[in-house]
Amino acid sequence: MFRAWANGALRNHEYRKSHDGIAIVIRLVGNAVTSTSGEPVSQGSSEQAVNVNSSEETLELHPATDEIFRICPRFRILVIGKSGVGKSSLINHAFGVQNALASNEQRGEANIDTEHISNQNEKFVLHDSKGFEPGEEDNVKIVREFIQRRIDMEALGDRLHAVWLCFEIPRAGARLLETGTEDFLKLKSDGMLGKIPVVVVLTKYDKFMDRVERTLNDIELDGLSDDAVKDVVRKRADAELHDICAQPLKKFVELDIPYATVSTKETHKGVIARLIEITEERVCQHVASEASVMTSIAQRVDPKLKIKASIEVGKTEYWKALSSTAAFTNRTAWACLEVLHTDIVRVWNFLDPHHYLDSKEFKTMMVNVVDKMDVGSIIKPNTTMAFGLSMVGAIAGTTSALPGCPVVLQHFIAYMVDLTLILQMLYLVSDNQELSRRVIKLAVASYLKSPASADVHTRIQEYDRHLPLSEGADQETWNKILELTELFSMEKDISGLKAQIPAFGSGEDEQW
Repeated sequence: MFRAWANGALRNHEYRKSHDGIAIVIRLVGNAVTSTSGEPVSQGSSEQAVNVNSSEETLELHPATDEIFRICPRFRILVIGKSGVGKSSLINHAFGVQNALASNEQRGEANIDTEHISNQNEKFVLHDSKGFEPGEEDNVKIVREFIQRRIDMEALGDRLHAVWLCFEIPRAGARLLETGTEDFLKLKSDGMLGKIPVVVVLTKYDKFMDRVERTLNDIELDGLSDDAVKDVVRKRADAELHDICAQPLKKFVELDIPYATVSTKETHKGVIARLIEITEERVCQHVASEASVMTSIAQRVDPKLKIKASIEVGKTEYWKALSSTAAFTNRTAWACLEVLHTDIVRVWNFLDPHHYLDSKEFKTMMVNVVDKMDVGSIIKPNTTMAFGLSMVGAIAGTTSALPGCPVVLQHFIAYMVDLTLILQMLYLVSDNQELSRRVIKLAVASYLKSPASADVHTRIQEYDRHLPLSEGADQETWNKILELTELFSMEKDISGLKAQIPAFGSGEDEQW
């Protein structure tokens, strides 16, 4: 039924059902969703602000990301480090761009006030600064004045959200913190830099690991498997990092300055994700929740953080439409799905200049994925009422039945989990390249062929068999969504799928 609605076949229809003396009427009205101007909004419309008018009240649904983007349009970060430390490579990998630092700037000559915004990822703005090397003591003053100016700015989007202080991991016995760096950290300790989180970033971790491995003698490694050798190297490296990095930072222990190792090599790809996680946590603690969400949206290395952010963004007022009978009868299911779809897609922040993920064709594909869920065997006849996602219109005469019917919640959970897992798969195979229709269709088809798609729906039905659609169940519902997205992560299915991607890099894209 929902599929038929998506194709436009069931609009302006009315369905009547009598059971045990109760008359139930479902009326699907084609123009139930109106724009803020009062004009009808088609299913594929890009306008997401929705007014649903009734004789009792006027209710509006907006994507939660609208307000987040208004308050904080971009994640704003200052990266400090001397030339050659690996700042450009770090930024390019962390945010999925090329040439993050303007190529026309002379090597080593950074203007801290310049805003670097990439057209490949407009959700972050970068400020670049030279390091605090001997002979560059004036740079401490330049950085201090810049940060203080940003602290005083009224708009959250104009303020600085985080600082990455970058060093190449020094050799054993070499000094980590130069005098200028210690002066900068003392400013932080004295409260001169406000609450802006500072993270020490130790670059070129792969080279450091190679050095550590070369120091091991054959006797230590004799008879060990490759995995065991890697474990020995890792433990030795952790011990050396503690001596090289943690000890010098102890004098600033009251600052609780975290450090993270990074490498842009594929074999160490997880370390940049850890840096992003640390940064997001500190921004959330010390800056603002909107800025931490923008941290998650801007980054392009940690799909788990994307999943977490998409769920957190979803925990907003419009979700109460599912737990408030009065409100839900004045909203359409499609309006709820529109804002959920928009928010989840925005959090993943794909390079999608053609807006394929916002298109009616992709939304219809998602409807078809979710519509494969069979709910007939798990609900009573008098609560079936052909609900599911077929409530894509104004719902009339169902007020007394809705709270006891879990089918609505089942389908909304399925839509969110299916969409999130498909976007995760798309993220992992696209490698931050521009999206094509061909790759999107491949991701959807591969998900449908995987056991996960059926297993997800089965788990949702089992979980939701006795769950009422109530406001008190909200947190449990979100926990279940997070559990399902983690349990059925598509990462393990990517290697085979990636093998099909190279042929897509050239030639004309296919149609939907």
